[in-house]
This record gives sequence, structure tokens and C-alpha cells, in this order.
Amino acid sequence: MNVYTGKQLADILQQEDADINLRTVRYYTQIGMLPPLELVGNKRVYTDRHLESLRAILTLSKSGESLADIQMKLSALTAEEVASIGARLRFYQPEHILQHETLVINEDVMLTVSPQITPQLKSEMIEAVTRLLKGENKQ
Repeated sequence: MNVYTGKQLADILQQEDADINLRTVRYYTQIGMLPPLELVGNKRVYTDRHLESLRAILTLSKSGESLADIQMKLSALTAEEVASIGARLRFYQPEHILQHETLVINEDVMLTVSPQITPQLKSEMIEAVTRLLKGENKQ
């Protein structure tokens, strides 16, 4: 288990998302968005669990969720589920959004593709996903 000060945690997260700083980390801690701090020796510290929770909070906030909704959702999830949400943070980075193309298949399904995908492969992917959504079997 890695341990961090609030400043260390903010520095790590700032490399991934410039929207977070020490003040934000402290605010989320204060309002109960994060799990309680761990006690190591006589100091309260942040751990990897807090780092994953902050990544999940950032991811959900970038998808339009309110802090109240995020807090409610995260409280009902396991640590693994929270980490899984946090792992998606990179997909919300401006450079990722600008470099990749998002294809809207329908209101529930979107595909994000790299510019290295050939037009033919992109077309085949759209067709395959469309067939799956219609319940058709491939060949």
C-alpha cells in the first residue's frame, strides 16, 4: 500500500488532469467524497484507494455527473469498481478527444477510434456493432 500526503496526491493527479489541485483534494476529503484517511504511525495519510477514488470522481464529473450523484454512486461500489471507473479518466483528456474520432452508433453506443484505423476497418466495425445491436448473428 502506497501512502501519500495531500500534496503528493495532488501532484500525481495534476499530471493526469490539470483541473485538480491540493485545495480540491482537501475539499473532497472534507465533504466526505473520499474514504476516511488511513492512520500510519501518528499521521493521517492518503493511499492508493484515495488516488483511485479521486480518478473516479474526475472521470464522472467530466461525464456531467454532479458531486452529489458521484458521491452516491461511488458509495455503492466496490474498490475494484471505483478503480475501473478511474481508469477511464484518460479517455476524457483533451488530447485524446482531439486525436480520436467518436462515432455515434445510436444514443446508447459510441465508438472512439484512433486515426490509425483504416476507413475500411472503421466501416466494418460500425457494421458489426450495428448488427450486434439489432441482434443479428455474424454469418
